[in-house]
Amino acid sequence: MQFAASHSYSSLFQLLSLLLVPTATVRFRFMICVRFCLFSYELELNFKGFFFFFFFFQVLDSCATATDCGPGLYCGNCPAAGKTRPICTRGQATIPTSIIGNLPFNKYSWLVTHNSFSIVDAPSLPGVQRLTFYNQEDTVTNQLRNGVRGLMLDMYDFENDIWLCHSFRGQCFNFTAFQPAINTLREVEAFLSENPTEIVTIIIEDYVHTPKGLAKLFTNAGLDKYWFPVSKMPKKSEDWPTVNEMVQNNYRFLAFTSIASKESEEGIAYQWKYMVENESGDPGVKQGSCPNRKESQKLNSRKASLFLQNYFPTYPVENDACKEHSAPLAEMVGTCYKAAGNQLPNFLAVNFYMRSDGGGVFDILDRMNGQKLCGCNTVFACQNDVTRGISQAGEPFGSCKNISVPSRSPTTNTMGSFTGSVQFSRSTSVIHSLNCLVYLSFYIPLMLFLLRLQ
Repeated sequence: MQFAASHSYSSLFQLLSLLLVPTATVRFRFMICVRFCLFSYELELNFKGFFFFFFFFQVLDSCATATDCGPGLYCGNCPAAGKTRPICTRGQATIPTSIIGNLPFNKYSWLVTHNSFSIVDAPSLPGVQRLTFYNQEDTVTNQLRNGVRGLMLDMYDFENDIWLCHSFRGQCFNFTAFQPAINTLREVEAFLSENPTEIVTIIIEDYVHTPKGLAKLFTNAGLDKYWFPVSKMPKKSEDWPTVNEMVQNNYRFLAFTSIASKESEEGIAYQWKYMVENESGDPGVKQGSCPNRKESQKLNSRKASLFLQNYFPTYPVENDACKEHSAPLAEMVGTCYKAAGNQLPNFLAVNFYMRSDGGGVFDILDRMNGQKLCGCNTVFACQNDVTRGISQAGEPFGSCKNISVPSRSPTTNTMGSFTGSVQFSRSTSVIHSLNCLVYLSFYIPLMLFLLRLQ
């Protein structure tokens, strides 16, 4: 397992960066890319098994292959955090409603994948080499099977259809496109059909200008039968219906758009009318600060009942995610909790959600739901407390079990019948990572070309 570059190669790329890259900021990013393209490590992300439970005593245990770890775990390491020894690492989220159910939807915290469609090694459907960034490592179906309950999707008009795409100067091109949006939405529909007690939220960065394009898209994907009507969404800071009520009414698909006019035109909820959100990209991971996104109300506003916390850097690097999803994420949750007036987020959005140095985003969500639902240090210590009646705003709904909760908590069975069957064994050595190759083979030459035009 090599994690070093020779001095001669390092010096060569330092020289190239000085000659080719005009500004210190861009030069720094270029050197980061080169460094990670030279450093490599193997991370085996194979696991099979039903999502019933995994043995908590296996988390952080040494492993050689995925078969050394229980269901819901994979064998990996985190050199970015100085942890090169492979250990059993969590790969699936707890569904909090399986522990304390029948509360309003806005009383829970859910895992969200940022740019859920932007998947490493996804085939290029436009038929050209894709030159863009990646944010996730497995299919949307597998994300949902692993407990992801929110998807952030960028939708564009492209090739007389609606596509999931990154943009270049605000436009979708064949080298930044991934696939027609209906493909991903059909994955969501299939999951909801197979799991009649699960709820999925999509948050759309919306560049679709086709009249009623999204409403038709939802109908064509078969999601209209699950669609939560915007007319029934709570106004201001009111509670949402309980999860049981949403399931009974089959309101299990929530959609939010970034275009305000589509609420009246297509019946799609305008995102910032119903949720507050912190800034995305680098400002959202800067320790000690949690500014609101400019479109959003202040985080401590009580005019919206949902809170989305973004936690992902502007430029995604797979190998850094395991470090980012440990102590830094926990600290940012605490920072944003204070900025939001002592409110924990309902949605936590991350890149490369499975990457961590042990428990990662899954453990942090367990702690968040423990605090929100019962005031415990983990959701596994929660128990329903029927004597409490209706909770006051901001107070927990359950109580803590009189047990000693292990720090390496097990997951539990969920309400659904789905299985955790994520299987991907691609080497994650970033020498193969197009996030780096984008810089080396596309953006750097493009920048030089633009400089010559000046």
